[in-house]
Amino acid sequence: MKPKAKFRIERQLQFLKDNKDNLVIDADTHISDVENLAEMVRIKYFGTDNYYHGKPISAEDLLAEMQMAGIDMSLVWQNPAVTPYGDDMDENFDTLLKANRYLFDVDAKYPGRFIPGGWSDPKNLGVELAMEMAEICIKEFGFLFVKMNPAQNAYPIDSDNVVQVFNKIIELGGIPAFHFGGDTPYTPAVGLEKLAQLHPEHPVVGIHMGGGGPSYMEGEEHYHNARALGLKHSNIRFIESAKRDTHIESDFITYQLAGEPYSKNIFCASDAPYGRQSWNFGGYRAMFKSLMDGTNHTDKRVRENPGLFTEEVARNYMGRNFAELVIAGYEKLLA
Repeated sequence: MKPKAKFRIERQLQFLKDNKDNLVIDADTHISDVENLAEMVRIKYFGTDNYYHGKPISAEDLLAEMQMAGIDMSLVWQNPAVTPYGDDMDENFDTLLKANRYLFDVDAKYPGRFIPGGWSDPKNLGVELAMEMAEICIKEFGFLFVKMNPAQNAYPIDSDNVVQVFNKIIELGGIPAFHFGGDTPYTPAVGLEKLAQLHPEHPVVGIHMGGGGPSYMEGEEHYHNARALGLKHSNIRFIESAKRDTHIESDFITYQLAGEPYSKNIFCASDAPYGRQSWNFGGYRAMFKSLMDGTNHTDKRVRENPGLFTEEVARNYMGRNFAELVIAGYEKLLA
């Protein structure tokens, strides 16, 4: 591991150990170097003041929103909406590397505010370059997570190419993460399950826990499949973002009733800039408040289990669960 990567991990590891009990963490956000976007991207996103889905935000934009939303740290990925790919895989590699490097640089600039996560793509980079990207993210940048997005880039989550990159990330000591939603046919629950079974003792992260913007009918089935999947395989971790609030609440209730380790395996998030942090975390706080007032709750599981949700439980979902996952991952990377 490169010295700068080791330093970055050691610094953030100590910060998380010292503060994990009180941190509010958004476990899914996307930031971009908005000053240096490709011209075609700049024209598309900055030609209007109106919001455009996925409109890029900088690290500084996110920090301002975190201040409004009462968020201490954010897991940051690159924003795929402003990472244009072409037919040349080497050029695609350079484009994605630049986006990943921005996350390393802003973490150094604002220590204690961001948990940077890497990104790779076995389709637009090819398998060999995708594995090289994973190695750079983990060994040169010190990123714990490396994400792939089968939905956006149109490849099955359990394809042979994905499995090769997935295995490489684990071999390097990182944690594989996936867009896992009902918005396309590329990320079914059976596909994530296949990956989870390859390394049952190693965590794998499903971002959106079946959400990601599906229609009501498609989403309903996928939400239930995702909820059941996490109770079947305890190495699956879920990030709650871009999903119907009613289903998010049901996830919290179901997993809290299931107890550990399942109640430690889901985390709050916003998917900024695809979702607003202030809106989402305001909603999470109100949701947990209603769950703590169990006698009046509309879900009978909460009414029948007084004390199921407490301030301590809310802190777990709002940040401590995720901090503990990152602490354990960093310790393994440094071992």
